[in-house]
Amino acid sequence: MPKYTLNIRRFSPETGKPAYFETFDIEMEGHRPVLDAILEARNDQDGSIGIRCSCQAAICGSCGVRINGNPALACNTLLRDAVATAEDGVTIDIEPMGNMPVIKDLIVDMDAVHWKKVDRVVPWLVPAGDPPEREYVVPHEAMVDVTQSMACIHCGVCVSDCLSMEADPEFIGPAASAKAYRFVGDPRDSATKDRLVHLANDPSGIYDCTHCFKCVEVCPKGVAPMNQIMRLRRRATGDYAIKDHNNGYRHEKAFVSIIEKWGTLHEAKLLPDSYGEGILGKLNPDAQKNLIGSLPTALRGLASGKVTIPKVLHHHRLPDIDKIKDIYEKVEGRPERIELNLYIVGDEAEMIDDEPTAPEVVAAAPTEGEGA
Repeated sequence: MPKYTLNIRRFSPETGKPAYFETFDIEMEGHRPVLDAILEARNDQDGSIGIRCSCQAAICGSCGVRINGNPALACNTLLRDAVATAEDGVTIDIEPMGNMPVIKDLIVDMDAVHWKKVDRVVPWLVPAGDPPEREYVVPHEAMVDVTQSMACIHCGVCVSDCLSMEADPEFIGPAASAKAYRFVGDPRDSATKDRLVHLANDPSGIYDCTHCFKCVEVCPKGVAPMNQIMRLRRRATGDYAIKDHNNGYRHEKAFVSIIEKWGTLHEAKLLPDSYGEGILGKLNPDAQKNLIGSLPTALRGLASGKVTIPKVLHHHRLPDIDKIKDIYEKVEGRPERIELNLYIVGDEAEMIDDEPTAPEVVAAAPTEGEGA
């Protein structure tokens, strides 16, 4: 029988002692999950080990922990896979998830962070008018669009290592954003614009995401929360033209216009154009306030040499800029925007190069408890 060493982070606030690591040796087959090893250590060696779990089948999402520094569900991480990523190739480090207060050992306070953020996105349908005499009929394409976000089991793994949340604890976060898209993308909901206005204008809303892809990498259910945030942004800017207080709308427009004109990013122009469109836009009091607030950043750029007067006045244009413009014409000439979904069969590059084929849903059963 293979032997494994678990290095579990222990912490009990009532003792007044700082956190520490304690090792437990376990004999168990490598195809068994890490959760089984933790439970055996608790049953046979120390009954005080704190771990939250329920279904043990990657459905309830209650056993999220950090394994060798990466967030994951303990119930669907095999021992042989965990030891393969151990720093010394032997000892499996197990810690509580990040970005949430620790209650005891491996148990974190989901209410204090995760569920609090989910509440902020109004996680239920807001239907218009009286309900129909029979069931609501939703177009197939609309349900395909929200299926990916409906697969979320709210385990908090994406929240654990969200870099934006580390910088801004008030950031709405990846899981709550995915939940928001589940209702924004539902044609039965009557509060779509209100939801987007709130998320766009919230200083810790959808424009706080920095595209680090960590939530996409660690999600055990393939929800790709960052993709749902990008969809929310496209709905806010492209469908509703919401000019938010965070300059998200103007920043996107400035970025796209600069690339279309020069082929590469003109950083010295991006900042002022993000705050105000054209000369009149930059004279707006809000734009003036933002520009003045950005002066320290500009001065640091000048001091480091990243920004120079010649670079500000002249930006090199790509010689084959016409090819860039061709891409813009092709994308903007499409009758409808293409939304990629991990639950749709097909290769992303293939769908971008050619017209999208009819989507096919892949095993996207709604999560238990998701109401229609």
